[in-house]
Amino acid sequence: MEQKIKQIGIDIGGNIRRVRKEKGIGQTELVRMLQLRGVNMTRETLVKIERGIQHITGAQLRGIRDCLGTSYDELLK
Repeated sequence: MEQKIKQIGIDIGGNIRRVRKEKGIGQTELVRMLQLRGVNMTRETLVKIERGIQHITGAQLRGIRDCLGTSYDELLK
C-alpha cells in the first residue's frame, strides 16, 4: 500500500485547486486525465483532497503534477 502524504502545515489541496483553476481545467477533466495515465481517482476523491480532508498518495500527487504541467515546488509551497 502506498504511503499517504498528510497535508499538515502545507495546503497541498488548495495549491492543486489554485493551479488547476489557473490552467482552466475542471475537476472532472483533471480526473479523466489522471485515469488515462493509470492513476485511480474519482472526482469525489479530488474534491476531498482539494478541501484537505483526505490525504494524497505519492502516485496521485505525481499524476496531478504531470497533468497540470507544474512542479512539486508549486504544489507543496
